Amino acid sequence: MTESIAGSSAPLSSPEGFAAIRPVAGIDIGTNSIHLLVAAVDPALRSFSVLLTEKSTTRLGERDPETGDLSAEAIERAFTTLRHCRELAASHGVEPGDVVTAATSAVREAPNGREFLQAIQEQLGLEVDLVSGPEEARLIYLGVLSGMAFGDQPHVILDIGGGSTELVLADGRDARALTSTRVGAVRLQRDLIREDPLPPRRVEFLRAFIQGALEPAVLKVRQRVEAGEQPVLVATSGTAMAIAAMAAAEDPRPPLRMQGYRVSRQRLDQLVNRLLTLTPEQRRAIPGLNERRAEIIVPGALILQTAMGMLGARELVVSERALREGLIVDWMLRNDLIVDRFAFQSSIRQRTVLHQVQRYGVDQARAERVAGYALSLYGQTQGLLHNDDGSGRQLLWAAAMLHSCGQHINIGAYHKHSWYLIRHGDLLGYSDSEHLMVAAIARYHRRSLPKKRHEAWQLIDGRDQRRTVASMALLLRLAVALDRRPQPTVAGIQVRREPENLCAIRLEPMAQDLDLSLERWSLQACEAAVEESMGVRLKVLEPEPLALLT
Repeated sequence: MTESIAGSSAPLSSPEGFAAIRPVAGIDIGTNSIHLLVAAVDPALRSFSVLLTEKSTTRLGERDPETGDLSAEAIERAFTTLRHCRELAASHGVEPGDVVTAATSAVREAPNGREFLQAIQEQLGLEVDLVSGPEEARLIYLGVLSGMAFGDQPHVILDIGGGSTELVLADGRDARALTSTRVGAVRLQRDLIREDPLPPRRVEFLRAFIQGALEPAVLKVRQRVEAGEQPVLVATSGTAMAIAAMAAAEDPRPPLRMQGYRVSRQRLDQLVNRLLTLTPEQRRAIPGLNERRAEIIVPGALILQTAMGMLGARELVVSERALREGLIVDWMLRNDLIVDRFAFQSSIRQRTVLHQVQRYGVDQARAERVAGYALSLYGQTQGLLHNDDGSGRQLLWAAAMLHSCGQHINIGAYHKHSWYLIRHGDLLGYSDSEHLMVAAIARYHRRSLPKKRHEAWQLIDGRDQRRTVASMALLLRLAVALDRRPQPTVAGIQVRREPENLCAIRLEPMAQDLDLSLERWSLQACEAAVEESMGVRLKVLEPEPLALLT
């Protein structure tokens, strides 16, 4: 019988009372900026997709030097931005009660911080949670968890904000350590930087200051790493994104997004050394570095570099998701849309693919049928049509679910449009290279085999990845060949190896009197591709009577 698709569907059932997509907004009132995220929460998938993100630099961290109060200018900037956020959320159908707002370091430390929040509630109707440092770390963890598959490996999450730095040790089940340190990019710039570029002695002083500030948090994290574990370092928020963008700009093929992008310690050291030599005007001229970020990138980069060294990490992985996404996940937890965080984490890949299925109007029933055929072939052709170690199975499933997403653009060349849509869409939980592989598998499930001149093929790195793409695409080609009619006809697939490198396939019909000649003919049309790609001859057998099938 056809092999079942990976992943249980049980966690994806729609809870009572939450049948429709529900828009929810998260607002993060930070030290440097205010961030807005409007999300479409899907109760059936127990997940959300991002509809809108906005960021405005409000500089709440630039407080009165004598009293420490939030300045009148900063408060005015914040009110203007928050009014804009409220109107944007309402325009997307978000009910006032579904706007979740949190204020962090700058507000919780300012003597007039609570007065500021009271004024927001009275004048704008927004209720703002004043979160503690550990609570801020927890929300950041939830945000990262929503977009990155942790697997069985612990992760250290580093979030460098304007006024504080959060360090979290976590796995897919729970956070083991939640820390917040009062050292941030805006705080260092405001309190300790007087010359720009920094003199060498000042750089060394700042590194020592940062190390002393971070030491208790790093020690707490190290104590909770179990013997034999090698945590992955995940960096998130403005400083990490800016550093990653600078590194990516030097790559031969820059990625479309920073999610999952990796920066080595050596690369980071090179970038920091370069930044330390530049004037403010020269930093502002760096592509992708806005004026405000250029002002605070040096202290932020020094925090990142120092933390990375203290943690002994050889590289970092960038997460585009952080506190504002964590606000959405926390809302879902409080509304019983997520009961088991581990189940939520473990199904990231499945949920993000199903989101794209819905987004592009894919016929989900047929896509699941094709995916079932593909996985059945995968399981029966190990050592014959592929030598995959298991890593290609989920890539094959994702490509099978999305292979037809380009049909609404152009039916004749839809495989090329499917590649483009998958390539430029969001596939959370997949690395950048895996994302490219899923798109390429979908691209090569029909028509020509991969060619050196194809962009889809050029983007695949290394012989092993190309071998995986070629073999998984071949399995998908065979699976699609079996789905020629709107209604299902094939109940199962039997594959056996025969002498002289022959792959024999027999189809099991859904009913005794069902003629599968169309499906057999479609499979036979794949013979040339199978032989050219894998050096294996394909033989399509006549169906056996149902009584003889086991």
